[in-house]
Amino acid sequence: MSNYMEKFRSELLREPVEDYTVSSNMSVCEILNGFKKAHGFMASHIVRAAEIFTEMVNDKGTRRILSFTGNLVSTGLRGVLAQIIREGYIDIVITTCGTIDHDIARGTGYKYFRGDWSIDDSVLKDLDIHRLGNILIPLENYGLAIEKFTYKLLNELVKVKKEWSVYEILFEAGKRINDQNSILRACYEKNVPIFVPGIFDGAFGTNLVLHSQFSGLKVDLIGDEKKLSDLIFGSEKLGALIIGGGISKHHTIWWAQFREGLDYVIYLTTAFEYDGSLSGAHPREAISWGKIKPSAKHVVVYGDATITLPLIVAGAKCGEKMIRG
Repeated sequence: MSNYMEKFRSELLREPVEDYTVSSNMSVCEILNGFKKAHGFMASHIVRAAEIFTEMVNDKGTRRILSFTGNLVSTGLRGVLAQIIREGYIDIVITTCGTIDHDIARGTGYKYFRGDWSIDDSVLKDLDIHRLGNILIPLENYGLAIEKFTYKLLNELVKVKKEWSVYEILFEAGKRINDQNSILRACYEKNVPIFVPGIFDGAFGTNLVLHSQFSGLKVDLIGDEKKLSDLIFGSEKLGALIIGGGISKHHTIWWAQFREGLDYVIYLTTAFEYDGSLSGAHPREAISWGKIKPSAKHVVVYGDATITLPLIVAGAKCGEKMIRG
């Protein structure tokens, strides 16, 4: 074996796997230290994600993007998403219309309920209950609730002016929601713009279309992209926490390529890359497109974000206590 290979082998075998045990009085920081020692398999990726997130948040030259899909907002993870916005970890939100729908419904006092995956959907249909995974949503707590809020909002806005960018409308929506767990409210309070490239793919967007038929409302989609491009090009560095796939993920990395790519990126996903889909694509593929810099710090965490995201955010709060572990 050559000297080079011996040196390379020694480098690879530098950090042994360590066992750890758990107890009922362990802190989250101690559990994450255990993850770091154990290393395999996604435990090490959660720790790496927490380290990257911590560095991204603390890098004052970095503009930070939070990208996620709307299904998560039907769950209690909504509170964690609002928290990291309110606590100043995030500068830009890119998401789907489902986020706006669920946040309006829940933010205006309509309840979602804990259910089960196996409930008969035909029975639920007869009971006027929607099912989103194991979340149950009474019919009256979704479409009608969103329509009631949106029409009142738009009636007020068209008296001010007829043409609005989506991020401006969402800022006004957040102003009118009184809920500390609301994503829209948190974005309003912290002046964090929300961009929804697929705004018409949901109840809120449909109500924009219907309202425009009689009010003269005009939705300026180009205005959103101009605002986003100004933020991207005005950044020294870019970082992104990307939860899930689809249009919100792609819109984030698409715009990043015009600024030479992301400097930090964390993917939280359940999608796999074998079918060539964007949702399952790894950061290394985005590097080939210039959407992520070759020098970027990046990691993919496979798992349900309702489990992985709170651990990563907790890791950021543990800070050096975890990283030193």
